Amino acid sequence: MSKTPHGAPLGAPPVMRRDERQRITLTLNGTERSGLCAPRELLSDFLRHELGATGTHVGCEHGVCGACTVRVDGVAARSCLMLAVQADGRAIDTVEGLAPREGLGDLQEAFRRHHALQCGFCTAGILMSCADYLERVPEPTEAQVRDMLSGHLCRCTGYTPIVAAVLDVAASRARLRRIAAPLAEEHCDA
Repeated sequence: MSKTPHGAPLGAPPVMRRDERQRITLTLNGTERSGLCAPRELLSDFLRHELGATGTHVGCEHGVCGACTVRVDGVAARSCLMLAVQADGRAIDTVEGLAPREGLGDLQEAFRRHHALQCGFCTAGILMSCADYLERVPEPTEAQVRDMLSGHLCRCTGYTPIVAAVLDVAASRARLRRIAAPLAEEHCDA
């Protein structure tokens, strides 16, 4: 059987050497970006060091603390548990993408209003999990929010202000949906 220069059989996917870097392309917060990564480079490190998305923080590097949480194809994920090469061709959203061009998003504004951050190290990951959760569970109870937050470690806030901020946003969005529903029905009847 013939072999490639790297020792793999012909037709087999190429094997990367430890010192090789590979170009990957992904969609970061709605914009296509590409960069070079080593085969064993974590997505968290690639986002921070290669693409400059420094809002993604690295805490434990074991998927426990939640500081590195991003959304991968719309689903919250720990970027320290994913290799950068696995993100090739995928959509990655980081905390930098939560806000409109100017100002803060409603979730970020609620965190500010409720003093839901202190040192701020864990905040980006918590915001990403909360944004994901509110899309899936638009009107959560306090117990549900606390359960969702159990996947994050924060030594400063005691979580109570974070819970208050999330419930505030959920209530505000529910009010907007109730206001918008009759308007949408009127538009459909016209």
